[in-house]
Amino acid sequence: MSKFPILYWPYKTNGNNEYQLARKVINSAMGEMREAISEDVNLSDRFEGNPDAVVYYPVFCESTGWWGELLGSDGVIVEKMIISPECQLMVIMAESNAKMRGNHHLLAAEIRPSSGFFKKMNSSIATVTDMLATDAGTILALFSGKNQNQFVNVIESTGDSYLGCIGRY
Repeated sequence: MSKFPILYWPYKTNGNNEYQLARKVINSAMGEMREAISEDVNLSDRFEGNPDAVVYYPVFCESTGWWGELLGSDGVIVEKMIISPECQLMVIMAESNAKMRGNHHLLAAEIRPSSGFFKKMNSSIATVTDMLATDAGTILALFSGKNQNQFVNVIESTGDSYLGCIGRY
């Protein structure tokens, strides 16, 4: 069964070099570039209608919170493709079809910024890749780490909340 590549690109496409590079990278990787969409993508709906879809999601240097829509959806990141110094494509598939093969887990947590948390969490466990402050004074954070169980143990031992793994690359 062949995969169905979809490029999600919510930005201007005319004269956009990253957009053209993304299309070329996807075409090289998949042998075709079937669909590009610019409207908000509901991953659960997209995968329900087409479980073989592969969504290529651009993440730019200044992007924050892009990973939030993966929490609670059927999609997981299975690969990261760098297309330029400013942009990378996250390759997202339905969890039921995903072959998780990478060593870098993308782990989400809601944390209270405290010295106790930062004393227990160090770079050998996980590093922060994105953070968003909430009105409640907590931080929604995306971490990259190699050992999910060790990460969850630290999160739970500090009284913070583990939200889930959104993929591996």
